[in-house]
Amino acid sequence: MIAARAMKETNSPRVSTRGRTATGSPNPIDVHVGSRVRLRRTLLGMSQEKLGDAIGLTFQQVQKYERGANRIGASRLWDLSRVLDVPVSFFFDDMIEGTAAQSPRMLAGTIEEPSSFEADPMSKRETLELVRAYYRITDPQVRKRVFELAKALASASEATRSLPVGIESAPLPIDDTGESIQPIG
Repeated sequence: MIAARAMKETNSPRVSTRGRTATGSPNPIDVHVGSRVRLRRTLLGMSQEKLGDAIGLTFQQVQKYERGANRIGASRLWDLSRVLDVPVSFFFDDMIEGTAAQSPRMLAGTIEEPSSFEADPMSKRETLELVRAYYRITDPQVRKRVFELAKALASASEATRSLPVGIESAPLPIDDTGESIQPIG
């Protein structure tokens, strides 16, 4: 009835894109939200099947959500935030300007452009693998030393980048005992 009324008033059929772009691709925001679901699920080491069971879906439906093929409604997003132990805003965090700009509403010019965001290093596979490996270290003292080593390496890397031209190395980082940490190799 509504479609017939829209056609009668405008002489053209009202076509629903159902949240997709003009080419039929999933809305880039839906793809982003889905990738954030996948990121959090994998950080927790949870399978698609286990997540689906927790919110009353099949793993195939979870796959479609994660790819952005199916849109996630507000109540389902709320459920996902509870099961994955993150605020709802997590799913929209770190969205780059280009993603939001490709939304069909943005292309139609009906909303303002968002401010830009930097890409999230947490979405990289390397980061996920590093976090998983870190938490597989069972000895708390060893895990703390690995953490301290990573911080020292990052500090050394930052110091090297900020050196004046002509200086090729930074002072060696110092450990808890005041000893210089020697490079490997």
